[in-house]
Amino acid sequence: MVQEGPDMSLKNLIAGWAQPGRVEWIGVRPERRVGMEIVEEAITSTDGLDGDRSRAGKRAVTLIQQEHLVTIGSFLGQRPIAPEILRRNLVVSGINLAGLKGREVQVGEAVLRFIVICAPCSRMEEALGRAGGVFRSARPWRLVC
Repeated sequence: MVQEGPDMSLKNLIAGWAQPGRVEWIGVRPERRVGMEIVEEAITSTDGLDGDRSRAGKRAVTLIQQEHLVTIGSFLGQRPIAPEILRRNLVVSGINLAGLKGREVQVGEAVLRFIVICAPCSRMEEALGRAGGVFRSARPWRLVC
């Protein structure tokens, strides 16, 4: 429920209103520079997703919004970008990930703490061609780690 009254700060709006999102895609990166494995479900631990090469810490699990894949594809004159190209673990829809920084959110049976909004990785130009370098430096979107 949205708080009514004089304190309508973003913090209070976020705290008082939660919108459910949806996990659209799950992928794990078994090794550096190896293709992603698309999975139907994943077991989580403090180290991230089982089968993923990530380590515990700020980027144990990475997420991107489905809506951003559509936007990136549009900028490139293409269909939505395939999630495995950007090498994020989870693609979600219907929720603004940027508004979740510093919060804990339940994703399936796991509870993820959204610690940092990170810039696209250095492999963006490699994955998307020269335009990827422009996206990387302009950073029109963010990934959540």
